[in-house]
Amino acid sequence: MTWTDPIDAYCERIDASFWAEPLNAASNLAFILAAALALRLWRRHDAATGTRRRRRDLASLGLVVLVAAIGVGSFLFHTFADRWSVLADVVPIGIFIYAALALVLRRLAGWSRLQALLGTLVFAALSLVVERAAEPHLGGSAAYLPALAALVAVGAGLIATRRPEGRRILGAGCVFAVSLTLRTLDGPLCDMVPAGTHFLWHILNAATLGLILTAVIRRGPAPSRPRITA
Repeated sequence: MTWTDPIDAYCERIDASFWAEPLNAASNLAFILAAALALRLWRRHDAATGTRRRRRDLASLGLVVLVAAIGVGSFLFHTFADRWSVLADVVPIGIFIYAALALVLRRLAGWSRLQALLGTLVFAALSLVVERAAEPHLGGSAAYLPALAALVAVGAGLIATRRPEGRRILGAGCVFAVSLTLRTLDGPLCDMVPAGTHFLWHILNAATLGLILTAVIRRGPAPSRPRITA
């Protein structure tokens, strides 16, 4: 096998040409739009809080860049559809999942840096177990089941402890549940829906990531401690 071997994984693709998945390719604009709107919110929030009283929110900005990278990587995969473009698709997604979870635990749940790190590592370990158990039933969608569970659990926990942005995170989990369902149905419904349902996964995923970005940007980083001068 070579890096340019073609991959036919979705209902919409009927040949190996560049534009064989027009809806799957074009729907990645939703990620770019989500990143652009989040960047606008980040700039407004950064200007409103001021850098003197708060640290610049580079962590949220990093997540915004990752969402844009997800859109670009997914576009490459749904056009080139080969082994190298798979990496362009999945690597930004994986990085976003773990980085976003750590930031949500740290910023929204109020965990310490060490607690957020350990929580993310535990999530990573459990994800491998859940993915292997669910793969025979869900196929490629099994890789995203842990992320869905994390969104629902963290969102519900934030609401239960009356922390801000809990409803937004739980809402993101609900949208992601519908999104993951549509991704899973792309193959089974192919005869009934020739265009497939994967493009809807892109659109709803962009909405999910947009909700997460909005939550962490609005919360912002903890205020920096004032320096004590003699």
